[in-house]
Amino acid sequence: MKSEIIQQGAEAIIKLKDNKIIKDRIAKGYRLPILDKKLRKQRTKREAKILEKASVLIPVPKIKEVEKNKLQLEYIKGKKLSDHLDKLSNKNKIIQQAGEQTSILHDNNIIHGDLTTSNMILANNNKLYFIDFGLSFISTRIEDKACDLHLIKQALEAKHYQFYENLFKAFLKGYKKSENYKKTIKQLEKVEKRGRYKH
Repeated sequence: MKSEIIQQGAEAIIKLKDNKIIKDRIAKGYRLPILDKKLRKQRTKREAKILEKASVLIPVPKIKEVEKNKLQLEYIKGKKLSDHLDKLSNKNKIIQQAGEQTSILHDNNIIHGDLTTSNMILANNNKLYFIDFGLSFISTRIEDKACDLHLIKQALEAKHYQFYENLFKAFLKGYKKSENYKKTIKQLEKVEKRGRYKH
């Protein structure tokens, strides 16, 4: 079966082949080839490690194979949340679930790094999957957890502006389960103030 490119970003090309997702990190021409090779290998390894850790906590695609700078992942059949959330009758319940799942990741010191509805898939079995851990990392810092919340808040405002306020409230309702909820929300306020002063 021929592979089909389903997404092309700055970091990687995402292909679908034989019912598997292949994430291939792109070589960067501006980097020294030896350094580029090393970086792509390291980032692929790190993403695989975090995905493995996350897989016992929340629904994420299973790793099929790790190559030098390629990841083979399970293909999740479903709807990308960024395209379908607004049309769902249970949108608040789904985004509350996203908040709960984020709290579980954060309580295990996993920072997603690109927490948007574009990186969430509502599978055909109604499970909510988090995808694309390419920018994720491990951190105990409340600042990093607050930045994840800032990202999802911005994503909801930009992509789902009609329902944004209720959606973010529902997300926080789910996130309340986090053991550091109050500290993270306090830090989120600081992150937002910094953002306002920059503009």
